[in-house]
Amino acid sequence: MRYEANKQPDSETWLQLDEIERVDRVMDYHRRTRVKLANPKLHAMTHVVVENQVALGEATPVPATLNRLMHEGLDRHEAIHAIGSILMSIVFDVSQEPDVGGDINARYCQELATLTAAGWRCR
Repeated sequence: MRYEANKQPDSETWLQLDEIERVDRVMDYHRRTRVKLANPKLHAMTHVVVENQVALGEATPVPATLNRLMHEGLDRHEAIHAIGSILMSIVFDVSQEPDVGGDINARYCQELATLTAAGWRCR
């Protein structure tokens, strides 16, 4: 399986890969497309987490958010980055202040619900 950010991978095939294989395939995609990244591995890991959540289907709000963002005009790769930015912002906040309080899953869901293509483009 060759990863293409603008095409949704088959969920079953994606989830059968181990995490390292998923990261390697995403890193390979970015190398093939000559995307320059400050931290290619962290970038790929963020893609993988978002793709994992998409593959889980309705168990998370991510597939619906991805579809909504694409309907608002983002391509799939941009939408993955938008979702990943929310995820990594929360991870960063928790790493800086572990006792930030509250339910981080609820925060993630709330921030995904308010994420828009227009808002992402303004960042």
